[in-house]
Amino acid sequence: MATAIVRSALSRASIGVAPRISAAPKRRFSSSAGHDDAYEAAKWEKITYLGIASCTALAAYVLSKGHHHGEDPPAYPYMHIRNKEFPWGPDGLFEVKHNEGH
Repeated sequence: MATAIVRSALSRASIGVAPRISAAPKRRFSSSAGHDDAYEAAKWEKITYLGIASCTALAAYVLSKGHHHGEDPPAYPYMHIRNKEFPWGPDGLFEVKHNEGH
């Protein structure tokens, strides 16, 4: 018991002897780094416009080349077998009929 009291007294004394820090260090955010906000905004505006221009140029180049359609598949006879006519006729449901007396 006595040793606990002595230990407690020594720890309180050592805390009092230790140098105290007067104030917490000031936090420095990125806004207080000394950069000019207008300069940063202008820089990112230029980067944005450059990115838009380069993406537009790349898209125009890629789309101007066209694309490869590949070869048409062979006309296999079994793919277009019509055993009976459709109920709307052989011309198709949505095709325009040209020779109806117009």
